[in-house]
Amino acid sequence: MSKSPLSLLAFLLFILQFSSPVSSIRKDTSLQDVHTCKTTVQGRYVITDDLGQVCDALSIDPHSRCCRGKRDQFSCHGCNLVSQCCNSYEYCVSCCLNPSRTQKNLALNVKIAKPTTSGTYSTIFDFCTGRCRHNSESVVHENAYLSEFHHCFSIPSNSSGSGSSSVQTEVRLAGINIVIGKQGESCDSVCKSSGQSCVPNKFVLLNQCETMHKYLSCKGGCLASVGSDQPAEVVDDAPRDLNPGACLYTSQVSMLSCDGSHEHTKRLCPCA
Repeated sequence: MSKSPLSLLAFLLFILQFSSPVSSIRKDTSLQDVHTCKTTVQGRYVITDDLGQVCDALSIDPHSRCCRGKRDQFSCHGCNLVSQCCNSYEYCVSCCLNPSRTQKNLALNVKIAKPTTSGTYSTIFDFCTGRCRHNSESVVHENAYLSEFHHCFSIPSNSSGSGSSSVQTEVRLAGINIVIGKQGESCDSVCKSSGQSCVPNKFVLLNQCETMHKYLSCKGGCLASVGSDQPAEVVDDAPRDLNPGACLYTSQVSMLSCDGSHEHTKRLCPCA
């Protein structure tokens, strides 16, 4: 005796009710989100991604926006590792992204250059791209570069962070020999006598009382002055009106110079 259509339908519904659901979607655990890179956008010859890789524009992956094929990571090509300045913006960013060269906890406390109300950087990549582009310590009189190495990623001395100022100064002076010159001697002469060269963009770190007290006695105090021979200490037998024994820092940063000297002072020099 054959079953009626209604009985057959009821039987099929009964079977479906107790059967386990079957998913038609394949769950492939090997499928993972692909990292999408930020880049320095449009370099003239090369581009750097946020992994620190440098490549030419044609080597950018169209999907991930990361460098592919032939590439250099954390490259410091064309960089002076003492001054932490480079002659190329893209290589400055790549070199800066190296964790061994830029400390994340210090970099993320640095104030963004412009606007002054914009706070701090949110990532190391943002710090490196911003810092390599805007660095007042690489220019003289705001319109001329100190040298061709004008893309600098060093952490500025005025960056915020409780108790971190001294630490930041020490980090930025890594690799620099601080030498006290003889009376009347220029820093060019001081450094040359030890087979080294004066590093001009490190004067801004030495031109402050806290740093001078570490290397000089400053028994006559620490005073603001104006002169190309500063930062320096006035010798003890100098005329009284020159404040014998005092440490002097210049209030005009544009006067900081490797070749300045004064017959009654001993200079504090950055050599490398």
